[in-house]
Amino acid sequence: MTAPARPKVAMLLYPGLTLLDLIAPHAAFATTTEAHLVWKTADPVRSDFDVAVHPTTTFADCPTDLDVLFVPGGMGQAPVAADEEVLAFLADRGARAQYVTSVCGGSLILGAAGLLRGYRATTHWTGIDVLALFGAEYAEGRVVVDRNRITGGGVTAGLDFGLVVLAKLLGEDVAKMTQLMLEYAPAPPFDAGTPRTAGPELTAMARAGSEQVNEAMTAVAEELATKGWGRAA
Repeated sequence: MTAPARPKVAMLLYPGLTLLDLIAPHAAFATTTEAHLVWKTADPVRSDFDVAVHPTTTFADCPTDLDVLFVPGGMGQAPVAADEEVLAFLADRGARAQYVTSVCGGSLILGAAGLLRGYRATTHWTGIDVLALFGAEYAEGRVVVDRNRITGGGVTAGLDFGLVVLAKLLGEDVAKMTQLMLEYAPAPPFDAGTPRTAGPELTAMARAGSEQVNEAMTAVAEELATKGWGRAA
């Protein structure tokens, strides 16, 4: 008896992506899906802290009909959100994918491609105001599901996100077994993972570190609006 086909997942790579945004969902997907790491070329792609990731396919060779299209965030998100070759790839695959998804600032890249207008979505807490520029409605949560759009919050939400998507693709038992094998039972050493719990001083320091990226993304949103990108549902 032939085994059922594994769900096809395309995970966008780009220079300056945040490694954990990618690797946490990939850890959830790797054993039970056909996960493709996609970029323009087959050359290694360097993450925001210089760890190289090797694409497994290119835009040209990526499966056309996907179960999941996924985009991570990262310090390099503004240049890729302004790249019309990337936006065209996302718009094309996103129009047919069963689920269009992201973690962290990846939702802003989806927004740039016109894939979040009219949807509720989440992103890293520092990018909430930028999300609205692409016509999305911010919704608080580690993982936000609106129809076939599934978005995860900042960085570490990627594993929560991956398990939610896995449950939708293959059922809760598969997702629970994956969680068990990953021994995902978080017990953080500090209660400082959100602005609410970290307090105003730490939050202000963290926000300052993201100002440059968010200013660049705002400029991208304004430029894309003049070209018609970011407007489609």
